[in-house]
Amino acid sequence: MDVLKFSKKLWSVRKQLTVLLTPLLLLPLLFVLPAKEGKCLYVVLLMALFWCTEALPLAVTAMLPVCLFPTMGILPSKKVCPQYFLETNFLFLSGLVMASAIEECGLHKRIALKVLKIVGVKPAWLILGMMLTSAFLSMWLSNTATTAMMLPIANAILESLFGDLETLKENAKVKNDPEGQSQVKLHVLPSEKHILTGDDRADGMERGDQRNPEDVRKEAEYQLKVWKGFLICIPYAASIGGTATLTGTAPNLILIGQLKSYFPECDLINFGSWFIFAFPLMIIFLFVSWIWISFLYGGLNTRLCINKQDDRAAAEAKARAVIDEDYKKLGPINFAEGSISFFFILFAILLFTRDPKFVTGWSIFFNKGYVSDAVTGVIIISILFFFPSQRPSLRWWFSPRASNTPYVPLLSWKRVQECVPWNIILLLGGGFAMAKGCEESGLAAWIGGHLQPLAQVPPAVAVILITAFIACFTEFASNTATIIIFLPVIAELAIRVKVNPLYFMIPATIGCSYAFMLPVSTPPNSIAFASGHLMVKDMVKTGFMMNILGIVCVSLAMNTWGLHMFTLNTYPDWARPLNSTLPVSTVPPLNVTM
Repeated sequence: MDVLKFSKKLWSVRKQLTVLLTPLLLLPLLFVLPAKEGKCLYVVLLMALFWCTEALPLAVTAMLPVCLFPTMGILPSKKVCPQYFLETNFLFLSGLVMASAIEECGLHKRIALKVLKIVGVKPAWLILGMMLTSAFLSMWLSNTATTAMMLPIANAILESLFGDLETLKENAKVKNDPEGQSQVKLHVLPSEKHILTGDDRADGMERGDQRNPEDVRKEAEYQLKVWKGFLICIPYAASIGGTATLTGTAPNLILIGQLKSYFPECDLINFGSWFIFAFPLMIIFLFVSWIWISFLYGGLNTRLCINKQDDRAAAEAKARAVIDEDYKKLGPINFAEGSISFFFILFAILLFTRDPKFVTGWSIFFNKGYVSDAVTGVIIISILFFFPSQRPSLRWWFSPRASNTPYVPLLSWKRVQECVPWNIILLLGGGFAMAKGCEESGLAAWIGGHLQPLAQVPPAVAVILITAFIACFTEFASNTATIIIFLPVIAELAIRVKVNPLYFMIPATIGCSYAFMLPVSTPPNSIAFASGHLMVKDMVKTGFMMNILGIVCVSLAMNTWGLHMFTLNTYPDWARPLNSTLPVSTVPPLNVTM
C-alpha cells in the first residue's frame, strides 16, 4: 500500500520531475558528441521531450531557444529572435484573423446548414455532408473550431432521426420478453433545442412499437452504430481538410518556413501550388474515408433503422425540419455576412493567383521577390478592421433625424485577441528557431551523415515508411511538435541520399495531420470523444484503417501528379551543395493501374 501511495504521489508530480530530471539525464550528450552539435542536440531532445510529455506548456517550450541557444553558444539572440515572426507567421496570422471574422458573423454555420440541406437526410449522405462541410471549413478555420461547431448540429439531426440517445441505449439493452408484450418507443423525442410542432410531438410520444424485443434491440444497436459514425466522421474530416491549404494547419506552414531556412532558392511551394497538389489528395482521401466510415457504422445499409415506410418518411421529414428550422433562424444573409463572403473569396483568389506556377500570377506587377502570400493576407485582413458591418447610407449624413449610431467595423481587435491562438504562433516560431539552430550548428549535417545507410531504400518505399512513422508518432504528440522535430532530419536525409527534398518533406508534413487512432491525438478527436458516446476501441478500430488509407493516398499523390508538379524525379539545383560530386538518385515514376 505504501508503494502504491508513493507511486500515486510520483504520478501527481510527474511534470515537475520531468522538468527537473530531463536536463540532467541528457547532460552526457554535451561530452560524447562534437561540441556545437552536441549542445544543439541537447536542446532539441530537451524540447522534444517537453513537447511530448507536455511537462511545460507547448508555447513555453517553444521559447526555450531564446534563452538556451545564446547562452550555450549555439546561435546569437539576434538570429534566434527574428525566427519567431517570419513572414510565414504573418500568413498564419492572417488566416486566423479571417477565420475569426467568419465565426463572428456566423457565416460558417450558414455554409454548414446549406450543405446539409443539399445532401439530404439519408445516413450515408448525411455522413458525406458532415464530412464535406467539416473539411471545407477546416481549410480556413481551425480544426478544433470546426469540430466544436459541427458536433451540436450533428447531434440535433440525429435526435430527430433516431430519438434521444439515452433511450436508444436503454433499448439496446432490452432482453427477450417471453410474453412479447414489451413496448419500446423508438421514434422522435423532443429535444431541448429543437421543439417540433404540437401535433408532431403528440404523434411521436404516443406511438408505441409492438415489435419483438429482440428486433427492437438489434434496431437500436444499429442506430447507435450510425450515431457513432456521425460523431467520428467530423473530427476526421476536419483533420483531412486542414491539409488542403497552407493556412489550414500549422505543419503546412512549418514546411514553408523550414524550406526557406534550408533551401532559400526553392520557390516551388506557395499557397496556389500547394492547393493544386493537396486539394485533389484531400478529396480522394475524404471519399475513401467516407466509404470506410459509412461501411463500418452502417451508413451504407439500404435500410434506415425504421422498417415501416411511413415511419421512415416521418423520421426523415423531422430531421429535414430541424435543418430547415435552424437555417430559417439565420434569416436572410445580411450586409456583414455578404461583405465577409466577398473578402473571404477575394482572400482565397489573391493567394491562389499570386504565383500559381502553371500560369503567370499577378505578382509580376511588383518587384520580383517583394510580394509574398503574407503581404496578400495582411492587406485583406487590414480592410476588415475599418469596413462597416452595416450598409452605408447617404441619408444618414443628410437627415437630421437619423440616430447617431456608433460605427462598427466587420471585425474588432478585441475579438481577434480572444479568438486567435497566440500560443500556436509561438510554437511556429519555436520550430523555425530550432531549425535555424540545427542548420547553423551543423547538427542537421551530422545526423544526415549517420542516415547514409538508408540510401539503399528505394525512394518510393522511403515515402511510405516516412509517412507511416510520422502518422504513428503524431498519435502521441502534437502534430506541430512532431513536424518541428523530424522535418530537419528528413530534409538532411534527402540531401544525403540525393533525392529531391520535397519528395520526403511533403509526405511527412501531410502525414503528421493523419492522427486518427486516439482521443488524445488531436483536439478534434478529444472533443468528439468527450461526447461520451465514443469509446477508445471505436477510434482505434476506425483510425487504424484511416491511417493506412491516408498513407496509400499520400504515396499515390506523390508518385503521380506531385511527381510532375514539383519535378520530384530529379535532384534540384536549389538543394545541391556547392562543389558536390556525389551521384544523384532519381525517383522512378510510379505506374498506376486502376
